[in-house]
Amino acid sequence: MTVATKTYTPAEVTAFYDAHRTVRQYRTHADGSPLPLPADHLEAILHATQRAPTDATAQLYSLIRITRPELRARMAELTTNAHIVTASEAFVVCADVRRVERVLEVSGRQAGQWPAIAVHFGIGDAVMAGTNLLTAAEMLGYQGCWIGGVLNGLQGIITELGLPQGVLPFAALTIGTPAENAPYRPRVPRPLVIHTDTYHDGSDDEIREAVQVMNPIAARGDQPGDWARLLTMYFGQGGGMEKREPGLVAALKRQGLWAGAE
Repeated sequence: MTVATKTYTPAEVTAFYDAHRTVRQYRTHADGSPLPLPADHLEAILHATQRAPTDATAQLYSLIRITRPELRARMAELTTNAHIVTASEAFVVCADVRRVERVLEVSGRQAGQWPAIAVHFGIGDAVMAGTNLLTAAEMLGYQGCWIGGVLNGLQGIITELGLPQGVLPFAALTIGTPAENAPYRPRVPRPLVIHTDTYHDGSDDEIREAVQVMNPIAARGDQPGDWARLLTMYFGQGGGMEKREPGLVAALKRQGLWAGAE
């Protein structure tokens, strides 16, 4: 079947992606409860989610849509992200190899052992599906937020959502009508991100320039931005990512997705 594809000008594409914002404050009902999306908008967004690319036809992802107020409150607590409560829609985006194993089982076949591959392609599929979801939402006039804070409460999230082995929370994702004017965020200069034919490590001067470009993203109130300081909080010695590492390893082992040594 031939499908006619709507085309856009380069300027229109640039403008669309320049309009992207990470938004954590959403319009709600007067009592603070979520403002639901129109049914046709939600249907279009979920359709877009499932049209994401996937490796080997497997669709190694699942999204858990969080609707019950008490469950939203619990997810907000576990992720330390309060806006899960007020967003129009909230999801936990998961890498999921369980479904493929079930297909093989029901078909009378045996699944192989490939936990590292499961993580590699499962996270890739989950990211592509979630990105489709967010892009479709933005096409309809909404904004959203990826939430890496699932790493703050992986064990609780796995338990609360009843996730079987083979299913690993990757991120949460919220969408809704913005109730804030979020700033435009800078990005690392292109030569350090888009490489041609071989990897370009970047000179010290290029790295310093990138830090200067990115410093505004770390500004807080009247305090000037310091991107290297912000990265140190996350990725430096004793930072947040080191503290999260044991929890992720434990979750990978619990979900049968650990390929490392014991």
